[in-house]
Amino acid sequence: MDLATLILRIAFGGAMIFGHGWGKLANFSERATSFSDPIGLGNETSLMLAVFAEFLCSLAVMFGFATRLALIPLIVTMLVAAFIVNFNQPFARMEKAILFLVAFLVLMITGPGKFSFDAAIAKKLQA
Repeated sequence: MDLATLILRIAFGGAMIFGHGWGKLANFSERATSFSDPIGLGNETSLMLAVFAEFLCSLAVMFGFATRLALIPLIVTMLVAAFIVNFNQPFARMEKAILFLVAFLVLMITGPGKFSFDAAIAKKLQA
């Protein structure tokens, strides 16, 4: 199970970083005024929150650091992407967000596993 959670963390965390977060971060200034604002926070604020979740939180998930805490913004982001941004779209448009959502929910339930910074920190604190 621990190897499976490691693979899940690296695969989905990495896919989120390189498929979504990095592009938003690298082109932040160009996208700040035109980024989607699905919940009325403003374009730039929505972009900042997306970068925080899709880049920084995904990085934490990959390393298994503060994993469950880092998963919260990712789960919220995928809920918004699937059920607000793509609500009236064909299922194919929301499918990717739903797949990420399911993976992140599984990690929230299972935790990061023993191959994580969280496990190393917990072990150190118990010693």
